[in-house]
Amino acid sequence: MKTSLLIGIDVGTTSVKATLFDESGAGLRAFADPYPMARPTPGLAEQAPTDWIDRVTAALTRLSDGLPQGAIAAVGLTSQVNTHVFVGDDGVPLMPAITWQDGRAGAEAAELDALVSAEERIGWWGAPLPIDASHPLARALWLTRHHPDVWARTRWLMAPKDYCILKLTGEATADPMAAFGVIDQSLAYVPRLLDLVPGVADRLPPLRGFTQSAGRILPGLPLAGTPMVTGAMDAWAGLIGTGVLADGDCMYLSGTSEIVGLVSSTRHPAAGVVAFPTCEDITLHAGPTQAGGASLAWVANLTGRAPSELSALVAASNPHQPTPLFLPHLQGERAPIWDIGARGAFIGLDGSMGPAELTRAVFEGVASSVRWLLEALEASAGRPATSFAMAGGGAASDPWCQIRADMLGRPIRRLRALDAGVLGAAILAGVGAGCFSSIGEAAGRLVVTDRLFEPDPSRRQRMDFLYGEYRALYAALKPFNTARAAFSGW
Repeated sequence: MKTSLLIGIDVGTTSVKATLFDESGAGLRAFADPYPMARPTPGLAEQAPTDWIDRVTAALTRLSDGLPQGAIAAVGLTSQVNTHVFVGDDGVPLMPAITWQDGRAGAEAAELDALVSAEERIGWWGAPLPIDASHPLARALWLTRHHPDVWARTRWLMAPKDYCILKLTGEATADPMAAFGVIDQSLAYVPRLLDLVPGVADRLPPLRGFTQSAGRILPGLPLAGTPMVTGAMDAWAGLIGTGVLADGDCMYLSGTSEIVGLVSSTRHPAAGVVAFPTCEDITLHAGPTQAGGASLAWVANLTGRAPSELSALVAASNPHQPTPLFLPHLQGERAPIWDIGARGAFIGLDGSMGPAELTRAVFEGVASSVRWLLEALEASAGRPATSFAMAGGGAASDPWCQIRADMLGRPIRRLRALDAGVLGAAILAGVGAGCFSSIGEAAGRLVVTDRLFEPDPSRRQRMDFLYGEYRALYAALKPFNTARAAFSGW
């Protein structure tokens, strides 16, 4: 097959990241530019869609600078999911995007959730998933009630990736996995579900496959005329970018949240797990936690130290010393418990503990949240995870990777390209442009291992203890968190 340069772009929770790859998977140029998250009131988390597209176009300019015309075969995009932007007929956002961290539509979610039976959930989604505050229907219903004028002017309800594709190509499109929650096992929208919020069906973009064309970049924009593909949402782009394609393979993406996905063609519906429809011959059982890297960012801000400095402190400390127990529920928790009312905690502090002990506790608490999720994923998949491939910004920390391997009791293979979603987006673009005959061929050539972390048997007992206490602490605090939320004077 022909080979050429490819660009992958990830519109993430905290920044746009992009890389120019050659046919061996080597990153030739990279781009990263952060943007803010606005939190105007407690429970709200918003972003400006213009921040996304401004940085995407800047990335295209930077990565293509000085290259001959036609050197770049295609551009692929991925993005955060359960973040929604309401777009008018002219392609202009009508309000700030409501991000996946935002809980404003909690009441609407509960109302809609009560209208869906357990049998319908299993039939549509393959698991008894709840409709929560991040669901597109909950956001749409909230908008119809609180800003009916904005809803009336809304042409498209879109994910960040699809909004950026609309601005770059003029085409409205979405991939089925980004639309998960409103599609069924046939990868089609569910009329019965969409009818719960009148008008939603007319505002959702048409669905296309990951590698199907989303048009070409418009004249006047950087890389005008270059083809784009529909691409995939972040978890699936990460799946492709980690080369996790066979039954028993497990991906572990550590970003703002921790996303874990296990491939298995068998299904045993389990609460709290997203059992995706089979797509590209892959059946993915996956789930996102709420605060992985977000927990490290929080403790870094708390201590006034950079995350890399905190990681170095942990690396230099005694791994057998006592630490506090940490719950990373800084703004609720997602998979596998889906409890927006959960809150974080440190317990077991004493005066001898400092930034190193607090950070190790954060590392261990996040790893505990992933162990809980992995148990649910293995129940859903009906098989154990046999191979772990890890990427994401949180994978850059050697001590954190080791703690994860110790907590999970499994070897973890860290990849060379930590921005797996970026690489996955580029892989899908390359397949769509004909650079590779299949996703499997592309992943086999472009996904490269950096280092293997083996679990330390001497730490097994400690990790089992911490995990058991983690579960017990969450259960013990649940009545307090419920009462706290109900107490208006808090």
